[in-house]
Amino acid sequence: MQQLLNAWTGLDLRRQIIVIVATGAMFFAVLAMSRMASAPTMTLLYAGLENGAAGDVVRALEQRGAAFEVRGGSIFVSSKDRDQLRMTLASEGLPANSNRGYELLDTLSGFGTTSQMFDAAYWRAKEGELARTIVSSPHIALARVHIASTGSNPFQRGVTPKASVSVTPNGAAITPQQAKAIRFLVSSAVAGLASEDVAVIDANGALVGTTDEAAPAGADDKAQLLRDRVQRLLEARVGFGNAVVEVSVDTVTESEAIRERIFDPESRVAISTDTEERSNTSNEAGGGNVTVASNLPDEEGGNGENSSSQNSESRERVNYEVSETEREIVRVPGAIKRLTVAVLVNEAAIIGEDGAETFAPREEVELDALKDLVASAVGFDEERGDIITIKSMALQSVAPQGTVAGTSLMDGFNIDLMSAIQMAVLAVVTLILGLFVVRPLLSRPAVPLEQDVPALPSAEDQQADEQGLTGELASDDFELPELPIISGFGGGDQPGELPDLQMGGNMSEDPVDRLRAMIGERQEETVEILRSWLEDKEESA
Repeated sequence: MQQLLNAWTGLDLRRQIIVIVATGAMFFAVLAMSRMASAPTMTLLYAGLENGAAGDVVRALEQRGAAFEVRGGSIFVSSKDRDQLRMTLASEGLPANSNRGYELLDTLSGFGTTSQMFDAAYWRAKEGELARTIVSSPHIALARVHIASTGSNPFQRGVTPKASVSVTPNGAAITPQQAKAIRFLVSSAVAGLASEDVAVIDANGALVGTTDEAAPAGADDKAQLLRDRVQRLLEARVGFGNAVVEVSVDTVTESEAIRERIFDPESRVAISTDTEERSNTSNEAGGGNVTVASNLPDEEGGNGENSSSQNSESRERVNYEVSETEREIVRVPGAIKRLTVAVLVNEAAIIGEDGAETFAPREEVELDALKDLVASAVGFDEERGDIITIKSMALQSVAPQGTVAGTSLMDGFNIDLMSAIQMAVLAVVTLILGLFVVRPLLSRPAVPLEQDVPALPSAEDQQADEQGLTGELASDDFELPELPIISGFGGGDQPGELPDLQMGGNMSEDPVDRLRAMIGERQEETVEILRSWLEDKEESA
């Protein structure tokens, strides 16, 4: 402790201030480093909340005493408490969704509520429930639903409901498939609403998806599908990146309707049979005079000759129906008219006996097998004019761009980059203060407070000739007493530090020899210093 006090008292005012400032800086640096090391790692809890919902979440966090930070529109909490806080806040209904659903109907009472008020509340509740369902998707942050209903007027005719949905994506843009799902969701929840009457608008005000999505796939879509099939098939054999596939599809662009009616006379069927039979009988009397006897009944009159006739007829009619086939064929655009496939396969790698790797074209047997596989994958039809071309050539290797992703030990630690940089800067500052400021100041030898100064010469000796004094000091027999080193003497900057003299010859390491050599070099300055000491002594006496 005494050494520290001696060292402190041996410093001038400027160095004492430097030591105080450096000590304070080191203290605050260590305090900041310890605070940053003990501070929890903050991670995102909620973002994009409305003002009311965000205020409720902040109030709940304050009541629990949880550490949190508000950065813009985001709320950050400790990473180890984030999941627990989310579940706890969710149990309390936080963050509250601004889209209210069927709970709106709970506030309605039977008194003072008209049918128009109930209808308005019902459609508001329907819109809120649909918005909640849409927001539950992780791809959507906010959603608003507007339904243009026809009301409950039974006399309205020809009026269909329509709806519009405004969505804000959570990151990536809304895809047409997602917009189509939203349209079907809204149309299924509203009676009489068709999916074509639902419009989906993104945050940029653009209409997402169209009603023309039911159109058949074009030539490019079919070519991409066939290309992917062939690519997967070939890469399983030749390896990834060793095959290039291009597919060209020529499709039918016009529509056609064909109606056919075919009669087969060889195949007939009896549908009805009509049979008719007739029978006739007639009798005639013989000739003679007309007498009274001829008017009598038969065989009682005269003896004339009689004749009789009988006729029988049978007729049959059969109706037949001829076999008939009627067919209607409607051909829509999109049918494949012609298919062309071009495949380029990389050469096979061959390792020689010396271990060198060379490349050679693939054999025709292998290419024929690959061609058969490609033909089966794309549905090859020779009558349609399809063409498949497969060749084996050397592919130019292209170095992949970017950096290769790898795993390291640091991947398992959750380290905040900004916090790590701040801690590193504070550590460097603390190290610099400790090594280059405080340590050199404290390690320098202290100036002794009391020294055994030899007795000063008398007044007669003081009046001696300066030349004689100079000669005596310059002689080798003069014993130099131990005198305190004066700051600034000979160009020295620090107390107790001998000046750096540039003298000829080798300099001795003995301090007395160095001081004697310095006095010999600067005799005038030495005499002035000794005279000032003597004058100070006389004044004090």
